[in-house]
Amino acid sequence: MPRKRRSPEGIVAKLRQVDVLTAQGRTLGKAIRAIGVAEATCHRWRKEFGGLQLDQVRRLEALELENSRLRKAVSDLTLDRQILAEALRGNGPALRVAGQGSSRSARSSASPSGGPGSLASRARPGAGS
Repeated sequence: MPRKRRSPEGIVAKLRQVDVLTAQGRTLGKAIRAIGVAEATCHRWRKEFGGLQLDQVRRLEALELENSRLRKAVSDLTLDRQILAEALRGNGPALRVAGQGSSRSARSSASPSGGPGSLASRARPGAGS
């Protein structure tokens, strides 16, 4: 049997029919079968749409739609943020390594002039001028 997707307005109408039938003296099981749904379905509907009016159901439906749209936006932005953070972490060390050769302190300590801070004077201790 194909599954039917009912609108919230239709669900509220079915729940009201069950209330009317039970008020007329039918048992809850017979009233549920009279509207053509399973008992589990009716209990699930009552749990979700229990005492709501038609305008409240419409508002609930609109809020659920907005909520799903906002959740999607948040997940997209979170994914973008993670991608950017990952890219920054991936490029960060490479930039620092490339930047060391051009820094002022690296040039002055490795000067080829043979001065007191040169690599040549460090290589041979006691071989200074």
